[in-house]
Amino acid sequence: MASPCEVLIDCNDKLLANNIASAIAKEAWRIEDKYSRYNIQSVCGQLNEKAGQSCAIDNETFLLLQFADQCFQISNGLFDITSGILRKIWHFDCSDNIPTQKEVSHLLPFIGWSKTSLTDATFTMLPNMEIDLGGIGKEYAVDKAILIAKKMSTYPTLINFGGDIAVTGPRNENQAWLIGVEHPSLKEKNNVMVKIKTGAIATSGDANRYLLKNGKRYGHVLNVKTGWSVEEPPNAITVAAPQCIQAGFLATLALLHGKDAELFLSDQDIKYWAIR
Repeated sequence: MASPCEVLIDCNDKLLANNIASAIAKEAWRIEDKYSRYNIQSVCGQLNEKAGQSCAIDNETFLLLQFADQCFQISNGLFDITSGILRKIWHFDCSDNIPTQKEVSHLLPFIGWSKTSLTDATFTMLPNMEIDLGGIGKEYAVDKAILIAKKMSTYPTLINFGGDIAVTGPRNENQAWLIGVEHPSLKEKNNVMVKIKTGAIATSGDANRYLLKNGKRYGHVLNVKTGWSVEEPPNAITVAAPQCIQAGFLATLALLHGKDAELFLSDQDIKYWAIR
């Protein structure tokens, strides 16, 4: 979940701005330390380590996992936080190292949110399964940061965690925030300029996370039912929504629809920008 953290505050009070930025950075690191899949001592690390056992969870973790459950249900199983286990064989380093079907098939039995059990106090999954909150963790951190900014000040504030962005409201004199959305692997194309006064935007795409073999590009967005890259997705999708965690989910879910990504988003009646 770790990403560059940028806080923009439309005011001249440098001390207040620094205090807000420090509080937001502290909260971002708290969430990173608590839920990073790379930290064996994190909540995710411990739940993965104890797969097969019933594990006690706190209310914050319950609410995150409950949201993950809602995402799973809404997406008909396409958005599944247990699919992170596929990272053991998929390494999107721009090389041509494609896993074999045997390797993919070996991991598929360990994927499936429906194989887990969640209550407000416990979480259980089958042995050898894992969860990965990377698909919602950064966006959740952005939304928590916005709450901090609103609590500490009434000044217009923009939070940017690696391209996932939210604002407390319009800038002074009711001006919109102007945001450039770029895609690292498509530098030859003009950036998309987005204006927002409220809510959040999130971007999902393959950027430089892909594999290329025999002329075929394999993006990092994987179909959990097959274990292989989604066919013909946009290079990037940016979605606007009231909260960043909602925008991030919809952007990722759109990519999971592959060639029908734009059609899916059009049916949701939301603002979006697509790059192919």
